[in-house]
Amino acid sequence: MPRIHFQQQLAELKDRLLAMAALAQQAVETAVDAYLQRDKGLCQYVKQNEAAINSAQRDLDEMAYELLAKEQPMAIDLRFILAVIKINGDLERVGDQSVGITRRTKDILKTDAVDLPVDFAAMGEFAGRMIRSSIQALLDGDARLADSVREMDDEIDRMNRRAHSDLLQLIQDKPQFTQQAMNGILVARNLERIADHASNIATDVIFWIRGADVRHQLSVSMD
Repeated sequence: MPRIHFQQQLAELKDRLLAMAALAQQAVETAVDAYLQRDKGLCQYVKQNEAAINSAQRDLDEMAYELLAKEQPMAIDLRFILAVIKINGDLERVGDQSVGITRRTKDILKTDAVDLPVDFAAMGEFAGRMIRSSIQALLDGDARLADSVREMDDEIDRMNRRAHSDLLQLIQDKPQFTQQAMNGILVARNLERIADHASNIATDVIFWIRGADVRHQLSVSMD
């Protein structure tokens, strides 16, 4: 009977993490929309969402630590709880990066609208897909899917480097757009960091399933 109760608690822990992931995904999507649409109201929504993410993180960590202390789990259950704690932290930081995008949005509202030579919608969609896939890997216990997320990180690193290069070129060619371009560089960096957190989540899923630490088995991304 105690074992059944423990498994129910693990299932609840996973459910709470999935709810946290939904909030983080929503934060990314809304922040990108806010930037593309220059929408101050959406910025406020992301800020409110961050408060919900922070609260969810505290509650989830508390439950996970309580399970560690009371149940003293072994092997794969122990790895699952440790992975949840780390994933929870990455999801909270996804929320932070999303708020960072809204700060850039509020800044560009003070300037003229400019078409920048970067597909921020594509970058946002790619980063969001990495988060969705990493969480799906957790839900399904799919280490191969988690592997694929880690491999995707190279592509968004490339997109970020291209954005950085193109926007610096814009500043050289049209210095009157420096502020808009600098904000674009920072938004691209926020999205690249969000993708990094998705990759971290995938790494923790692999640790849970395989018991292997693969953090340093891929090439380090260029900043």
